[in-house]
Amino acid sequence: MALYVFGYGSLMWRPGFTYEKRHSATIRGLHRRLCVYSVAHRGTPERPGLVMGLDRGGACRGVVFEVAEDNRGEVLDYLRERELITHVYLERIIAARLEDGRTVDAVTYVVDRNHRQYAGKMSHEDMLAQVRGAVGKSGPNEDYVTATADLLASTGTPDPALSALATALRG
Repeated sequence: MALYVFGYGSLMWRPGFTYEKRHSATIRGLHRRLCVYSVAHRGTPERPGLVMGLDRGGACRGVVFEVAEDNRGEVLDYLRERELITHVYLERIIAARLEDGRTVDAVTYVVDRNHRQYAGKMSHEDMLAQVRGAVGKSGPNEDYVTATADLLASTGTPDPALSALATALRG
């Protein structure tokens, strides 16, 4: 049985694992938000960055990766090492509707609102200050924000708030 993985942030443009197919997909009941203080990938404990989380409510358009059964264990191990590094995310199985109309159960990572790294909803100015200058083991936080905004815009699902943040970071 194939493994399906729903990506909504950097997984969309840097999955880091082998997959058979990539599908545009939508989930309901969760939305994408810059709401996680990053202390490893895009920041440090001394200078946290800010990355995406799936938070309660709304809907989210992202990407589902279809992984062959033979790679299932290897991909899950990789994802858990990448996404559960500080346990700010909870691994969940969610229903994702693919662009062809099928619905699949996909693994994804939802923010834990009770975790100390949960930033919640922030103003544009506060997000800009948090992102600017933060760097972690995966690189500058600005690169993460602009790459995600660019990918969403290129797929016809722009995020106006994220695009405004990316524009300010480039300016």
